[in-house]
Amino acid sequence: MNKVIILCVSVLFAGTCYAQQKPHYTQYILNQYIINPALSGIENYVDIKLSHRHQWTGLSGSPVTTYFTIQGPINKKDYRTTATSFAVPGENPRGQRYWENYSASEPHHGVGMQIINDVTGPLSNLSVYGTYAYHIGLTPRTSISAGFGAGISRFGLKSSGLDFQNTTIDPVVYSSGYINTTKFDMTAGLYLYSADYFVGLSAQQIVPSRLDYSNHAITTGTGKTVPHLFLTGGYRFLIDDDFNLIPSLMIKYINPLPVQVEVNTKLQYRDLIWIGASYRHKDSFAGMMGVNISSKLNIGYSYDNSTTALASYNKGTHEIILGFTLGNKYDDSCPKNVW
Repeated sequence: MNKVIILCVSVLFAGTCYAQQKPHYTQYILNQYIINPALSGIENYVDIKLSHRHQWTGLSGSPVTTYFTIQGPINKKDYRTTATSFAVPGENPRGQRYWENYSASEPHHGVGMQIINDVTGPLSNLSVYGTYAYHIGLTPRTSISAGFGAGISRFGLKSSGLDFQNTTIDPVVYSSGYINTTKFDMTAGLYLYSADYFVGLSAQQIVPSRLDYSNHAITTGTGKTVPHLFLTGGYRFLIDDDFNLIPSLMIKYINPLPVQVEVNTKLQYRDLIWIGASYRHKDSFAGMMGVNISSKLNIGYSYDNSTTALASYNKGTHEIILGFTLGNKYDDSCPKNVW
């Protein structure tokens, strides 16, 4: 039986070698900073996000992801400088006139922090990163930023989760209930943005690390972290002065897995409420909705329905995200650059 348990641990390592090691985010469009550090300080206020995602509810040991992010600018000049720049009563503050007057970002720095806790069965990953980005205008209406993040990832194995039919865990695997290993990690990204579009390119886990929960004994194979590459893009269509339609795309690559594509569409009414839909190729489709409760608070919710064989064994995926803004002196309810 001890060999069976060791084999099960090896299977876990195989899963981490050749499967996605970073969480899915259905509502990444609401917080692209979570996948791209180049968005650090992109707005003229401090942006705080809290999110909780429960994937495949009803399935024992299913992935649960919780994160906290905070990011903001350093020495960023406000993009509104006159009294007439404030919203006119009765007029959509994100209507046609607003985007006609859009201008590129002044050169500035941005900093931030990410805390992400991802748990799947007996495996866990707690990551903490500090991020930095620099933003500069390329043309009167287009800006670009480059950023990086550095931090640690603490991988853990809860050995009690490997208790098969009340069988004693082999001491090679089970020593104190939890086996942890901490690794240095880095992220990096570029982000091109304007009034009508954005394009982002980012990489996570760019420092591959060896993973081994067995203290290098008995097992001959080990796992390792692998880089995750993300390409994102989106375009804003002004349907009329009250409605914006924003389709977006994410292409994800994790060697040696096939390229994964996610397609999103978000329809927003003024800067108040929005609804959306998402499709992850050969994986799931989702519905989303959100509301800007005030210029200081916003909330989004999504529900994913799997299209794989797991659909018969779970009750879907729920994801909620809360947003808070600090120093939002112009009472923006809708971000200018993060859609």
